[in-house]
Formats: sequence, C-alpha cells, structure tokens
Amino acid sequence: MDKTILQYDGDFMPGEIFDIEVSNVATEMASVEDSSLVFDEDANVKTTPVPGRKGMAYVNFGEDNQLPFNIIKMIGIDEVMSQNKLFNVITCYGAGLKYMDVDTRQPTTHPEIKRWLIHNSLPLFQLEQATDMKYFFFCVSVIILSRDGKRINRLIHKEACYCRFQQARRGKINHVIYANFRENASLRPEDYEVIRLLDPRDPLGDLMVLMGREPGRDGETRVRTEDRKFAILVRFPTPGFQYYPIPYYTSIFRGDWYDIKRLIGKGKKAKLRNHASVKYQVEVHKDYWSNICAEEHITDPLKKMERIKKEKENIKNFVSGIENSGKVWITGYYIDPNGREVRMVRINVVETGKEGGDWSEDIQEASNITCYGDNIHPNLVGATPGKGQNNNSGSDKRELFTLKQALEIPFHDLMNIPHNIVIEYNGWSEKVYPDVPMVLLTTLDQNTDAKQKTASDLENKS
Repeated sequence: MDKTILQYDGDFMPGEIFDIEVSNVATEMASVEDSSLVFDEDANVKTTPVPGRKGMAYVNFGEDNQLPFNIIKMIGIDEVMSQNKLFNVITCYGAGLKYMDVDTRQPTTHPEIKRWLIHNSLPLFQLEQATDMKYFFFCVSVIILSRDGKRINRLIHKEACYCRFQQARRGKINHVIYANFRENASLRPEDYEVIRLLDPRDPLGDLMVLMGREPGRDGETRVRTEDRKFAILVRFPTPGFQYYPIPYYTSIFRGDWYDIKRLIGKGKKAKLRNHASVKYQVEVHKDYWSNICAEEHITDPLKKMERIKKEKENIKNFVSGIENSGKVWITGYYIDPNGREVRMVRINVVETGKEGGDWSEDIQEASNITCYGDNIHPNLVGATPGKGQNNNSGSDKRELFTLKQALEIPFHDLMNIPHNIVIEYNGWSEKVYPDVPMVLLTTLDQNTDAKQKTASDLENKS
C-alpha cells in the first residue's frame, strides 16, 4: 500500500515527510569556559597610573582590572549562587543596624542621633556594606566632616568593585581611588576621585591626630590636613593579605563543580532544543486525499491542494490538541481481495518518554556543593527542593538558621568599625553603641514566629 507518512512532534509544521535534526550537544557544551582562568596568580600585581596625579598609581583589581566585574557576572549566571549571595547578604543584615541606648539597651530615642541616622539612610548603608563584604570580603565607607572638622556629618558607602587602592608606600596604603573602572578606556582625569585612607589598623586614632584632637608621633597636637573627607577600609582577613582579598567562596570557581553545573545545564538545554523526538507517526492511504476531494466535489487542482493542506492540519490538531482527549476519529477501513486490512488513516504513538531527565542527580549534587562553598545549608535556601529530598524538620531548620546568624558575628563586628568612629568622634560614646540584633526563629508554643537577640542579651545570658 502506498502511504504518505506524517511525522509530528508539536513544533514542526505538517508536511509530507519531516526530517529529525540530530544535535551536536558536545558543541553546545564546549562553549563553557574554564572558570578558574578568571583568577590571576597572586604574583601578577600590576599597577596603573592615576591620570592627573603625578607619581600616583593604583593596584589593578585582577590583572586586567576587571576581576570584580567578572566575579559579579559569574555569580549572576548561576541561579543557585546568585540566590546564595542574596541569602548571605540578608542574613548578614540581620534585624538591621541599631544605635542602642547605653542605659536602656533599646534603640536610641535621642533626637540629634535619630536625625543623623535618618539623614544617612542607615538601612541602605548597612545593606550596601553587607553586599560588598559577601561578594568581595571588604567594604569601603567615606566619612565627611563639617567645615570646622568638629563633627562627622555624613557616612557614605563606596562600591568595592569601583574602588582601587593606591600602591603602598613603606607598607601603607594612603589613598583609595574611586572611579567607574568598568569603562577604563573612556575615563578622564576628572572622573577619578582620590580619597585619603585612614590607617586600617587604627582609623579613629589616625583621624584624631589629623584633626588635632590627639598628639601625633612628634608629640604635637595640631590640625595636620585641610581634608574633610576620609575613607575607612574594612576587610575580612584572608591568607596572604593581598591588596584585594580573595574570598573563600571563590574556591567554587577554582574547582570543577561550577563548570560541571553549567555543563549540565548546557547539555540539557541542547538536548531539549535540538533532539526533537517524534511523538506520533500518521500513516495515510494514497486514496484518502482523493476520496475527500471527491466527496466534497472539489475538482480544481489549487482547491484540492488547499483541502489536502487543511486535512493535514485537522490530523495534526487531532493528535496534538488537548481538547480532543478521549474523542473518537472515524476513518475508512476495508478488506482488499487478498484479505489484507486497508486503513485509510492509522496513528502510531512513537515516543511517550519524558525528555530532559538526564543528570538530575548530578545537578542536585552540584547545587549542594555550591551551597557548601557559600557556607549555606541547601535546605535553608531550597537548592534541591522536592518530595524525595531530605528537607529536615522545623527544629533542624531553626537550629541551622540560628547557627547561620551566629556565624555573621565576625562580619558585624568589622562592619561596626565606621559606626564606632562616628559615635566616638561625635561625642556620643556615653549615649549609644552600634549593634545588629540577631533574628532567632522560635517554636509555636512561644506565640511568636521570631525573636531578636542583641549583643547585650547574649552577654547577659552568658
């Protein structure tokens, strides 16, 4: 029997015969670059002159000065790692920075201090600092003094990816250079902001000496600068003490699992996009088309072609349309003189399996290792959700979240340095102190979902 075979998978337009395109998955996966190549060797320390500043040069952040932007991009293209960073930032933020009253151990109600906090947008400042600490393990803030130098009026965050450190002289970094280094080629001399950096080991003492509040090494107490803007560097210690810290989580990039996770995604995408398996095979007798045209008295050749095309659409809609589920299609059927069954239309189901299930366990393993590199338990961020996963009990999750909050204490202590300087310099040390209360999840029998614990609460409990 002569037959026209229609093969349909839901994407191709119907026709006489459809060819299946076999994809080259390896080609797609080869486009994934080795993430470890993003990082430079520690010995490759290069400097760049600051335009308009004779004799001043800054140390590149990465050999091509683009390392922070590459890190942001690499984190951004991984959905697990990107959400991990958000979780780490929010956890570091805790219940928000508070200036606590020394006597009441509650957020201050002092009018002058509250007005200062509002003008400096402390919640935004804290989130900005937490973001840089979690991405780059250092953050830079700038204090702006009044014209007479007696008071700190402003506390401003400077994005770490746009900060570069002046090349050290006698082991000391004297300035921070702030500019849009993402656009290196188009920067002009006036685009660079050079800010004096206070001694990272003793920023308050350095400020006091510069502003004539304490004697310097020469024993004299005098104002030593006309500057009213100073940078404060806060960095989390890392091995080797490089100009720019190498965060511990970057082991994810230096290892293999970051690339493996991307390769799995590329492979699944290539397979789903190109390996379009045939779902149905429709066999049509050669007389079927002429019989339809004869029954409808169609004799014009062009109208015959249009009717045949419409009938192919009907067949396609029948095999693929969900509204036809459970319905019946009646077609011609007879026995020829040789005793063979002759069907006018026959539909064969070719493929019913689900595509894209490959590497499911591997992607879960890669997600778990990514969470481990970010110091997050995967059950806290839902990196591997599903009924078959071990999602822990509520008590386990509360303990995990409490442990995560406790691990943020070193970051909080470092990020409080600028606030301690402001409080001491402005004469508020007997009124307030900075604190970041921890959010602790509770059980239902305590009639509340969460509690806040301040540093003083923890001290009293201990």
